[in-house]
Amino acid sequence: MAEPLVAQYGPDVPQAIARMIASVHPRFPVDAFLHDALAGYDALALMPRGRHIARALQRHLPPDFGEALRILLASVDQPHGRAPGLSLASFLFLPHTVFVAEFGLDHFEASMQAQHMLTQRFTAEFSIRPFLQHRPEATLARLAEWTRDPSEHVRRLVSEGTRPRLPWAPRLPAFQRDPTPVLALLERLKDDPALYVRRSVANNLNDIGKDHPDVLTATAQDWLQGATPERRWVVQHALRSAVKRGEPGALAALGFGASAEVAIARPSVTPQQALVGGTLSIAFDVTNTTAGPQRVLVDFAVHYVKANGQSRAKVFKLKTLDLAAHETQRVGKSISLAEMTTRKHYPGLHRVEAILNGRAEELGSFELKTA
Repeated sequence: MAEPLVAQYGPDVPQAIARMIASVHPRFPVDAFLHDALAGYDALALMPRGRHIARALQRHLPPDFGEALRILLASVDQPHGRAPGLSLASFLFLPHTVFVAEFGLDHFEASMQAQHMLTQRFTAEFSIRPFLQHRPEATLARLAEWTRDPSEHVRRLVSEGTRPRLPWAPRLPAFQRDPTPVLALLERLKDDPALYVRRSVANNLNDIGKDHPDVLTATAQDWLQGATPERRWVVQHALRSAVKRGEPGALAALGFGASAEVAIARPSVTPQQALVGGTLSIAFDVTNTTAGPQRVLVDFAVHYVKANGQSRAKVFKLKTLDLAAHETQRVGKSISLAEMTTRKHYPGLHRVEAILNGRAEELGSFELKTA
């Protein structure tokens, strides 16, 4: 089983931050800060650890926010001793962004400048959200300026920080109700030269579609007019959840009919008795039952059993088939049943479905066992 990410965010994080601050502010009370920051630290999850450190910083840096922020930002380029290859290497600066979010709301300009700097080292997608809630007009105006920033990290902050349903963060109810201000920013970024930014644009539009499917479809159709291959990818990525849900508008935007006139044959789900940690193989034939060519989006879903005995479908992408009249193609894929940080497996009967242009058809099932 993969090591929990929080294991990479141990006591060495506040220790590194203390060394960095002391190198630019010798009066920083390192021992008192570490005693405070490490109290109860081991019991906390990843994001709460970042908040815990930030609050300890606030108690031990000068009480004036401007002076404290100046010291904190002056320290970020100091040697920290953390291994650069860690997957959470940049999370060293999570407490810095939390510090801005929690204590900088009354210091708009200084906080915006700090987030512009910090997002190029970690990400300010979490810390920008309180400003969007408390100073929406001023923050949106600043984000509009940043859509043309030379740094792709700053431009990505615009699209990622305004996501209505950003993972690991509270939602933005105002943008869930009315995504118009967000769409105006995404419009500026939809053809950004950096894939890093374009992927974020797609993820934001995908979020919007969960609350406003009609807005998602209309935006997708508009962006597809004269689209470059890069922008077409953005649209396809933005529509992925809507396609999995079988929404007709999303399927139509991508050129798929509301229903596929095909037949499924020779389904194979093996092994029938599967073990956690093993591999599952799924395959089936898809036949065009019409006398003309047909384009079919083919996916499949596994209904994973959860801890409470209920099941929830996870959709896996397969491929797009361009089928000639009465043509048959076999499709399939193997998936891992290993334990992951994002998915825990539970024993029980798991159903498997083919999904054709958003319509589900039973393929079979398998029994998952732990040993």
